[in-house]
Amino acid sequence: MSAEALSHHLAHSVSLVDPSEYRPEYKKTEDFRNFAVGITPGHVVRNYRRMHRKQTLQFASEKKKEWCRLNHAELTIMEALESLNALVDESDPDVDLPNAFHAFQTAEGIRAKHPDKDWLQLTGLIHDIGKMMALWGEPQWAVVGDTYPVGCAPSDTIVFGRESFAGNPDLDNDKLNTRLGIYEENCGLSDVTMTWGHDEYMYHVMRQNTCHLPEEAYYIVRFHSFYPWHTSGAYDYLCNNKDRHMLSWVLEFNKFDLYTKCPHVPELDELIPYYQGLIDKYLPGKLRF
Repeated sequence: MSAEALSHHLAHSVSLVDPSEYRPEYKKTEDFRNFAVGITPGHVVRNYRRMHRKQTLQFASEKKKEWCRLNHAELTIMEALESLNALVDESDPDVDLPNAFHAFQTAEGIRAKHPDKDWLQLTGLIHDIGKMMALWGEPQWAVVGDTYPVGCAPSDTIVFGRESFAGNPDLDNDKLNTRLGIYEENCGLSDVTMTWGHDEYMYHVMRQNTCHLPEEAYYIVRFHSFYPWHTSGAYDYLCNNKDRHMLSWVLEFNKFDLYTKCPHVPELDELIPYYQGLIDKYLPGKLRF
């Protein structure tokens, strides 16, 4: 797809504020991810309440089987990004722009700080593409928002706390409502079932298509929304040494995923040729979704 075609759908693009500063001046660091009662938009609260009530071990397992067939579409990365123009994330209190804007903001923030890590830049561009599930009929509470393990007791560090899980049937199951639940100490996150959402979906899209990105990129895509782990330190008892090593990359990525969110968007005509080159290098051609 040409730069002109994508830019047409991203109307009124303007230059991103100084890309060397990934934290926009209009908002202080401590003001991001503010889920305080009375401040958080109602649609964000509703989305999380539904997620915490309906995301169960059985639900997540069944959704994984359903979506990992990858039988919904065949798209290039640029075509997938274009589709995100139709999506505004209902779980995000920090931005109300279509998700395609956020993709380029994240990538450009990384590019400014890590010009030698083109794989990380591309990871920033693609990390939210799994949100396309919402455009294909999946409710947003099963697509967006912070992720966490199912099959064990929810951590108090999850957004809105454990009380928001009232009505979730897994809480009535003694096997699923303990610290370890169905897991073993330090089993590794690869053996843990996470809530179903765009992170897990895009991870499997990458695994099942031609993808030359390094393992760090897979971890970033799969766990960038796992805030209870990478920001609050929860669930470390499920992690192995590989998970702990990869955590530093998830944390580094999180700076750009979070703090580049602002009302300003990049000039796509100038950026698309560069990122198309990265796509051709790491994720070429059409991918099965």
